[in-house]
Amino acid sequence: MTENAAVRNTLEADNVETFDVVIIGGGAAGIGAAASLLRRRRDLRIAIVEPGERHFYQPAWTLVGAGTFDVDDTVRPMSSVMPKEVRWLRTTATRFEPEQNRVLLGDGQRVGYRHLIVCPGLRLAWEKIAGLEDTLGKNGVTSNYRFDLAPYTWQLVRELKGGKALFTQPAMPIKCAGAPQKALYLSCDHWRTQRVLDKIDVEFHLAGEALFGVAAFVPALMKYVERYDASLAFRSNLVSVDGARRIASFDVKDAAGQVTRVDKSYDMLHVVPPQVSPDVVKDSALADANGWCEVDHATLRHPRFANVFSLGDVCSAPNAKTAAAVRKQVAIVAENLLAARNGKPLPARYDGYGACPLTVEKGKVVLAEFGYGGKLLPTFPLDPTVPRALAWRLKATVFPWLYWNGLLKGREWLVQSKER
Repeated sequence: MTENAAVRNTLEADNVETFDVVIIGGGAAGIGAAASLLRRRRDLRIAIVEPGERHFYQPAWTLVGAGTFDVDDTVRPMSSVMPKEVRWLRTTATRFEPEQNRVLLGDGQRVGYRHLIVCPGLRLAWEKIAGLEDTLGKNGVTSNYRFDLAPYTWQLVRELKGGKALFTQPAMPIKCAGAPQKALYLSCDHWRTQRVLDKIDVEFHLAGEALFGVAAFVPALMKYVERYDASLAFRSNLVSVDGARRIASFDVKDAAGQVTRVDKSYDMLHVVPPQVSPDVVKDSALADANGWCEVDHATLRHPRFANVFSLGDVCSAPNAKTAAAVRKQVAIVAENLLAARNGKPLPARYDGYGACPLTVEKGKVVLAEFGYGGKLLPTFPLDPTVPRALAWRLKATVFPWLYWNGLLKGREWLVQSKER
């Protein structure tokens, strides 16, 4: 008896509705994976478990926070992006039962699968910073990591004419590791053009020890840090916010590992929250030691459950958690899942590609593209460390169009990476 036949017989015996593929999550990874599979096999029975009624293009929220993108253009009804051939289960996944090839849903039902794709994204853990949730969206506290707050960022930037502006970055991993400093650069560029930057004390507090994880891009970024006269505070982690008093508290670790609590007053505070794996994954048999969905880094298949794949922010592969990474991963998962379905060796290999268009000023971007180990993987034959107007046009115009009309439609444009 084949593996698929054994799974089918078990599920039919349990009287559980079964799909060829069940996908957990209707974000970029889930919709993209479904669309790519259906482009290859129109007859697949696919279900997507997704409770949300809206789908967001999150990479543009940085531009919203700088007043260069309309927030309404970053959201569409989920029904408009959900592939018509897919069964949309409008609920949550509450428990994985990989030994039985089943998922328990929030409405109490179970669904069976022959293959499972796990991509519910990650969770923004605002609650890990004491007092933050009570003051978000007021008292000068904002974040481009939320749809409703990115416009408030731009309001604060426009209104600030002097004082202290703090920007924070928590410990990795986070979505789009460059986004915290993008907010800083674009804010400072606006203040510079308005000739008030010299009246604003700008500080960037990073929990880590480096400005950016790929060393090749640090010199170019440091030039902008110096241009904007921003102070860098490494090993400085935001732990609490008193919005009423406008005080942000940081745990600062010195070279010897000693931690000191430091309070900072602010007029504007841009916060990036800690980010964690969703409980449904973290508390399951699918998780690795850190709570992420465990995968082979090359094939994106689970090492212990051969009919389970994962991609996007929740998977354990050590790549940058970006939409650009998802664009490459969906093709890997689609090719490998169909090969596994047919009992064949997995043909596709993921090189860890991710991209972070670093908006260093209005009109210029450092298009950082890299893979595992920090290997540079530029799409275009240009020095990727140089800020370019072309890269800004890609970020502001081309990439959003490719997202809605390419990735979410299963059109795998620009999926091949090149080493440099």
